[in-house]
Amino acid sequence: MVRDLKQLVKAYDVRGVVPDQWDESLAYAFGAAFVEVVGGSAVVVGHDMRPSSPSLSRAFAEGAASRGADVVEIGLCSTDQLYYASGSLDLPGAMFTASHNPAQYNGIKLCRAGAAPVGQDTGLSDIRELVESWLDEDGKVHVPAVEVAAVGALSAKETLGGYADHLRKLVDLTAIRPLKVAVDAGNGMGGHTVPTVFDGLPLDVVPMYFELDGTFPNHEANPLDPANLVDLQAKVREVGADIGLAFDGDADRCFVIDENGDPVSPSAITALVAEREIARAQAAGEANPTIIHNLITSWTVPEVVRDLGGVPVRTRVGHSFIKQEMANTDAVFGGEHSAHYYFRDFWRADTGMLAALHVLAALGGQDGPLSALTAKYERYAASGEINSTVADQAAATEKVRAAYAGLEGVTTDELDGLTVAGPDWWFNLRASNTEPLLRLNAEAKDPAKMAELRDGVLAIVRG
Repeated sequence: MVRDLKQLVKAYDVRGVVPDQWDESLAYAFGAAFVEVVGGSAVVVGHDMRPSSPSLSRAFAEGAASRGADVVEIGLCSTDQLYYASGSLDLPGAMFTASHNPAQYNGIKLCRAGAAPVGQDTGLSDIRELVESWLDEDGKVHVPAVEVAAVGALSAKETLGGYADHLRKLVDLTAIRPLKVAVDAGNGMGGHTVPTVFDGLPLDVVPMYFELDGTFPNHEANPLDPANLVDLQAKVREVGADIGLAFDGDADRCFVIDENGDPVSPSAITALVAEREIARAQAAGEANPTIIHNLITSWTVPEVVRDLGGVPVRTRVGHSFIKQEMANTDAVFGGEHSAHYYFRDFWRADTGMLAALHVLAALGGQDGPLSALTAKYERYAASGEINSTVADQAAATEKVRAAYAGLEGVTTDELDGLTVAGPDWWFNLRASNTEPLLRLNAEAKDPAKMAELRDGVLAIVRG
């Protein structure tokens, strides 16, 4: 391990290969540093099903306890279950997961009490600098002892039942028509949460890969990659399901498949849920509800929000940024292209499960198929996210910028990466925060224009 932790501590979480980049000794240090920076007399800690997660989580807990904080260990959980615990207990929290990354990775998602985000500008860089100060020249950890009134106590708490009850109070599914739902948990934490959340609802669940296995024996738990949706698409067609749901490794993201086996874009789901949340807020007397969308969601989202009397607010990518903007604007809902969905009623945290319940309620509350229900939210042709590995991300981006500079009717901005927009098209090129990649998203009014735009940008990036 090295002294510089910038490759491990990302824009909004900690993530790296175990044990090459970090191990239990660093997890202990992060626990101690977290308490020193964030404060509080207690913290809540949970973890996913990765082989390295229990030991890393326990080391973090012991580090936090060394600074006098009591630690509530909730054990196996989804990331949004950890946010539920942080919100309902009003405690800072730490979730050990690397989300969709391969099995050799692990990481930490951190939050303050009430699931408030901890990112680079809200404490994460301070935590990193403190941990770095405890590393010697060889990268070995030496956490200094401090005088505390008492070392914190570690205790266990069950939160899955409370998490499920809370979600089901936010969306009423009791009166929907019966639905057949194929669910691909990808051997991730969806296999832990779905049975409890869906229990007793008018849903005929067809489970796929519910066994918790952090080696991901069937496919990566990354539904953003179309290859990882193939099994679910086939199952939906095979069993005649009304809908398919695919969760990522820590089950905070949910992707949706329609009855034909076709993916429903996260932008369409954002627009669908936004319509429901706007209506609910307006019914409660809120005149102009705010909806957050990141800059890679479809132009459909702000159009739908404005049509319904809401206020769309565009943000950069990343959960800590969106949560902060939700707090700033008191937004009722926020959505990202990556299928992260954020709710004011869930402490402004992201929960794919609550988004899934909204979709099930919308589908089950009418007689038509999902494809017909979501068709009005698919107004543009989109490329989806396309990754390119390049030797110099900044240089490749600059070549693209130069190619479009000065074109008539074309605008650019750098809210997050490079966004270039014309009258009926746009694309965004941004460096990944967690992997050595450039990510391209492009959209246009018609498929031919989108393909031309996509291929032109990729030719420059990869040329």
